[in-house]
Parts: sequence; structure tokens; C-alpha cells
Amino acid sequence: MGSLSVNSSLTDVLARGVEELRAAEAAGERREMARCGLAVAEAYRRLGMSAEADIAWKASYRAARDAEDVGAMAWALWSGGTLARQRGALPLAYRLLGLAAEFGKRGGDVVVRGYSLAGLAETGRIQGDYQAVGELHEQLLAEARKRGEARHTVWALEGIAQMHRNTGSYDKALALFEESAEIAAGADDRRGLAWAKRGIADVVSVRDGDAERALALLSEAELICTEMKLSSALAYNHKMRGNVLYRAGRYAEARDEYARSLGEFTEMNEERGTALSRLGLAKSAARLGRDRGETAAELAGLRTTLDRIGLRHARAMVDKAVTELGLTEADLANAEAPAGRPGPAVTGTGAPR
Repeated sequence: MGSLSVNSSLTDVLARGVEELRAAEAAGERREMARCGLAVAEAYRRLGMSAEADIAWKASYRAARDAEDVGAMAWALWSGGTLARQRGALPLAYRLLGLAAEFGKRGGDVVVRGYSLAGLAETGRIQGDYQAVGELHEQLLAEARKRGEARHTVWALEGIAQMHRNTGSYDKALALFEESAEIAAGADDRRGLAWAKRGIADVVSVRDGDAERALALLSEAELICTEMKLSSALAYNHKMRGNVLYRAGRYAEARDEYARSLGEFTEMNEERGTALSRLGLAKSAARLGRDRGETAAELAGLRTTLDRIGLRHARAMVDKAVTELGLTEADLANAEAPAGRPGPAVTGTGAPR
């Protein structure tokens, strides 16, 4: 596993991880089982294979526990918490990441503790709780800069940039996304570079109305995601293409992109992305003449889903869409959620036994 780089194809990582995991199992080497199992879990997660990732991180945790390796237990919990966040189970993500940070401290592993704190910060940011996690993002950025950790620096910059973008500070957001892109490119962090390009595309689209530049940036990021098989990042890229096209008034094209990302997120059982794609699809369809009552029903269903997940910023986006599309609260109150469109259930991500 050590011979693989950060930019190795996830399918290569998975194949090597499974091979070495089987060898460790045959030899009864619990610590090695935990280490290889973690790599397998992360490869599955990033490939969008949530059910397989769930089984793998729990097996890694059990192997680490049997080996009495507290640090490896922390890494497994971090993987499980990250998976839970990806699937929209945010309370579970907080619990597992909190345990991972605690175990990392107990085991003296400052790296996994840092990753876990970063995971907690990102979970709070995704929920829209910027006041609670903004300071933690800044703290983690300072620590990453001090240690010269490019990937951690890029992650923190992008998280802070996203908060500025969501609160309307577009100039600041763009500067931070551009800095993260420069650092990622210099460190050969292609994954970080793909996310940075997506962030830049978003800002130049919403701030400048420059759809063509935004779409070109997204195409560059898409190439990276495709080559590295970053399924979740690719789906978010396609959703952002929908956003850019919608803002440009190209509603039919936007509808197609949202439909594509919806299918991708649904297949991965990634509830946050599914909800955001549904929102974009509903808005595009409304602009293309969809029945007013059907649109109201879809938005009412989305409100329920987002309230359950706890995504405050996305919930506010639904409220904005209601006004934007000329609907009223009465329209939503009288609507029923469409049958068969409740969003995927989050199952199988509990703590290991």
C-alpha cells in the first residue's frame, strides 16, 4: 500500500488493499488487517460504494480493537464518521468523529486527531453552522500552514472559502479558492485541485455571470475526477454544472445536468447531494413549465428531507426557491410530497459491535 501515491486510481487502491487484506487475514495479523481494511473502506467510500465501505470500516475497527491498537481504532472511526456525513447521517457523523478525535488523543496519534477535528468542522459547515465551526476551520488552517501540510491547508482554505461564498463574500471566497488551487497544483494534490476549480467556477458564475469560464473550469475538474474515479466529487461537479446553466437561463441543459447528478447521488445513497439535485431539478422543471402544484409538492417534500438531515443552508435555499418561483407558503402547505420521491434512507452506518 505504501507504494501508492495520493493520486493513484481508487480502483488500484481498492485492488491492492483487498489483496493485502486477504494476506493479513491469512497470517492472522490484526494490525495489518486494520490498516489494509481502512484503505479498502476509504476506496469504497470514495468510489460511492457505501454499503461496502460500511462493512469495511467496521471490520477495520474490530481488527484494531482485537490488536488493542487505539490509533487504528481512531482511524476506523474517522472513516465511519466520514461515511456517515457523506450519506447524510450527520448526528452519527458527529458521534463517530468525536470518538475518533478522543481515541486519537488517547493513542497519541496527532494526525488522526487532526483529521477527526477537521471532519467535525466540515460536518458543522455542511449543516450551515458557520459560527460554531468557523474558528475551528481557521485554527486547523493555521496548524496545517505551520506544519507545511499542503493537503490539509487546501482542505481548510476550501472550507473557509465555501463559508464566505455562502454568506455572500464572493471576493474573499474567490481569493481563497484560487489560493487553494495554487497550493494543490504545486503539491500535486489533484483531488484538492478538482474541488478548488469547482469552487472557483461557482463564484465566477454567481458573482460575474461568466458561465463559459465556469463551465470550462468544471470541465477541467471533471477530467481529474474521471481519471481518479472520484464518484462523489464527479457528481457534485455535474450538479454545479446544473447550477451554472440555471443561472445563465439555460434551463433545459440545467435540467439534464441535475437529472444526471441525481442519478449518481441516488446510486451512491448520498442524501445531501440527492436533495440538492432534486432542488435544482425542481427549479429547472418549474422554469420549463411544470405544473405549479407539482413544484410546490416537490419543494414541500424537500423541506421535510432537509429538516430531517439538518442542512440549514440548503433548507434556506428551498425557502429562496419558493419566493423565486412565485409560490406561497399556502401552496406548500396544501401540497403533498410526490409519491416515491422521499430520498434514500440512511441505514447500516451504526457503531460496530
